[in-house]
Amino acid sequence: MILSVSRRTDIPSYFSDWFLERLKEGFVYTRNPMNPKQVSKLKLTPETIDCIVFWTKNPEPMLSHLKELEPYPYYFQFTLTSYGKDIEANLPHKKEVMLPVFQRLSAQIGQKRVIWRYDPILFTKRYTPEYHIKAFRQMAETLNGFTEKCVISFVDTYAKNKRKLQNLGVYDLPKEELEAFAKELCDIGRENGMVMASCAEQIDLEHCGIAHNACIDKALIEEI
Repeated sequence: MILSVSRRTDIPSYFSDWFLERLKEGFVYTRNPMNPKQVSKLKLTPETIDCIVFWTKNPEPMLSHLKELEPYPYYFQFTLTSYGKDIEANLPHKKEVMLPVFQRLSAQIGQKRVIWRYDPILFTKRYTPEYHIKAFRQMAETLNGFTEKCVISFVDTYAKNKRKLQNLGVYDLPKEELEAFAKELCDIGRENGMVMASCAEQIDLEHCGIAHNACIDKALIEEI
């Protein structure tokens, strides 16, 4: 079983104590989001868990408890972007806090097991392609040697976020400009020792040097 922790909420950031207690107890109840009356009980043991994939914007609450995870293969998908409080209101300062947290996590578990997610990428009057290129370069240079892979994606518009994106003034880049932008990100990533990949993108960026990536990395899990 691959345990995804979790794409519904940021468990490492907000519920790490609860999750670690679930591992100690050896089980968890999970509710079907499409059918609230359907609740499943899952065994959480080293025998039943092949790998734990953590999704987070702030794993700092777990850093002092990583030894408790030693019986389980695991890795982190760490989303770290360059947005300000207008987009990510509840995160600590990126340069002063979050980049050092990334480095500390990598130092403890190894750069292979910390994937940097610079996503989703959105474009506004403030967050222009030039802004992203400059910020991404600064972050990539800081994270050089602390991760082997960076995953990017571009924001998708759907019913629940359409109005918010409109209020932010989000716009799309023409295909040619988007590909040029992606190519520049790829070059920066490679300069800093990172393989670049995309996640759930309709546009094919392989000719820009960015491989199409699965949300859960089968090859990495096998290696771990």
